[in-house]
Amino acid sequence: MLRPFLFGAISMGCLTIALFFFRFWRQTRDRFFLGFGAAFLLLMVERFIMVTIDATHEFAPFVYVVRLLAFLLIIAAIVDKNRKG
Repeated sequence: MLRPFLFGAISMGCLTIALFFFRFWRQTRDRFFLGFGAAFLLLMVERFIMVTIDATHEFAPFVYVVRLLAFLLIIAAIVDKNRKG
């Protein structure tokens, strides 16, 4: 009972952070903010999937690929920002 509540709170936090970064992207048109916003949306989707599937489901370990993609997107945004400067 507590696990879905906590994952929902984390998802809400990720969505809030993503919207925060998208607002800065809209103001500056800097791809750095777009990358971070997309990464936090992926993290939100990953938590939503973890709540909807059972932890013993055979697909459960593959959900972490979504988290890996989010972290790779963050790294790519940082590298892209530093190359331009």
